[in-house]
Amino acid sequence: MTTKCRRAHPGGPALALKAAALSLLFLAATSATAFAESAAAYMQRVANQLIEAQRAGSEADYATVLRSHADVPAIAITALGSYAQSLAKSDRPAYYAGMINFIANYASREGPKYPVKRAVMTGQTQETAKGTYVDSRITLVSGETYDTRWLVVRRGTAFKVREVEILGFEMTTFLDSAFQNYIGANGGDPRSLVVALNR
Repeated sequence: MTTKCRRAHPGGPALALKAAALSLLFLAATSATAFAESAAAYMQRVANQLIEAQRAGSEADYATVLRSHADVPAIAITALGSYAQSLAKSDRPAYYAGMINFIANYASREGPKYPVKRAVMTGQTQETAKGTYVDSRITLVSGETYDTRWLVVRRGTAFKVREVEILGFEMTTFLDSAFQNYIGANGGDPRSLVVALNR
C-alpha cells in the first residue's frame, strides 16, 4: 500500500467513525434468504461484525468485512468520477481489490483510536427504487454518540451497503476526493491508482 493515495482529514472521533463506516460499505449477504430480515436487522448484523473486526484490530479482519457486505462495483466506479470511462474493464478486479485494501488499512490504523462500544439501529424508511435508509446511533467507549444514516440497496438476492452519512458527511466523498486527486496528479490515468492501491 502506497502512502501517495492517503489524504489527511481533520477530525477526531468523527474521523475514526468515517473509517469504520467506510469499512461497513463493503459487506454483502450471500444467502438466498437474505431478504428474510429487514434492512435494519441486516445493518445491525453488519454493525456487529464491524465492531468485532475493530476489536480484533487487524487489516485482514476489516478486509473480510469489506468483501462480505458492500456495493463494491458501484462505489468503486463512482469514486473515479469522469476518470471511470478511462479505466479498462480488465483492470477493474485489481482496482476493486486495491480499494478494499486501502479502506481496510485506513480503518485498522484509525479505528482503534476511537473504539466503538455499540451500534444500535433506530429505524428505517420505506424502500424506494434508490434503496432503504437505515438510521442508527453509534456509541463510543468514551460515551460519545453519533447518529448515522445508511443506504442499503438490493443486489440480486442480497442486501448491500451503498452509502453512509455521519454528521452530514457522506462516506463516499472520502474516496471520491482521495482517488480523483491522485489520478489528476498522475497524468489523469486511472491505472496509476490501480497500481498504487495494489503495492
